[in-house]
Amino acid sequence: MTYAIEAEGLVKRYGKTTALAGIDLVAEQGTVLSLLGPNGAGKTTTTRVLATLVTPDAGRARVAGFDVVKQSADVRRLIGLTGQYASVDEEMTGFENLLLLGRLLDLSRADAKARASELLERFQLSEAGGRPPGTYSGGMRRRLDLAASLVGRPQFLYLDEPTTGLDPRSRGDVWDLVRGLVRDEGVTVLLTTQYLDEADQLADDIAVIDQGRVIANGTAAALKAQVGEQSLEIRPEDPARAEDTAAILAELAGRKPDLRNGLVTVAVPDPGLLTAVVRRLDDAGIRATELALRLPSLDEVFLELTGHRSGADDADGTEADKAA
Repeated sequence: MTYAIEAEGLVKRYGKTTALAGIDLVAEQGTVLSLLGPNGAGKTTTTRVLATLVTPDAGRARVAGFDVVKQSADVRRLIGLTGQYASVDEEMTGFENLLLLGRLLDLSRADAKARASELLERFQLSEAGGRPPGTYSGGMRRRLDLAASLVGRPQFLYLDEPTTGLDPRSRGDVWDLVRGLVRDEGVTVLLTTQYLDEADQLADDIAVIDQGRVIANGTAAALKAQVGEQSLEIRPEDPARAEDTAAILAELAGRKPDLRNGLVTVAVPDPGLLTAVVRRLDDAGIRATELALRLPSLDEVFLELTGHRSGADDADGTEADKAA
């Protein structure tokens, strides 16, 4: 099978620091592959190798069948890249930024103007297009960054922590835009993030990276299944009945529940247990304001795999990613 993105044994060192220690990745066309890991894990370095901005010390990588080292010009014609920080010119208007990029990509002036207007409308920036980015909100600036990466109609879009620092609504807007690109245009997206919910929302496949290595990969559901059983969470309407709820769960699940701030949680080996729990709560006159059966979260997956949470810094890798 030919993959849209392939990486095999990628190694990159900066002095005594190893940023990548043998990365293997694959992504199919028209899907979202998320690189999930803490700061300094090697996510950005991997993206830069696949974007031809960094040459690996060992291993090889291909994008649409083109070698990122030997055929870098071919790769660059296919990709768009949005980094962690705004890449637009602060002195020019939003429209002028997109127009300039279009001209640099050899579009005629008429085509470049049409493409700039089209993207501003698509990203809901038409009214702001005549203003410099310095007057934009954080969410607007990220949308302009995304628009800039799409001027050349790339088949591949690399998003390096695209929603860092955004409020929940702006993050949701960016997610919707990414979903639309994949669904409507068949764009293949490489997404690096340390936000577990972002990977859960967007990714078709996830590669968990820690200390320059892929330590697990698969769909979100498959990764969650590796951790183990589902959990049943119940919050009684009357906090005084939390202990009674815990006793019922202990009896039915055969294990001691966790009780914190009025929320009772217990791992359940059989999802069918939920019916029996609801019946027993009803018999006991206990009403619940929250009742949910859930898989382990990606945060729990990451903690299980690495021994630390996804937002934690990795001191060894931080220097490498800065150097890259």
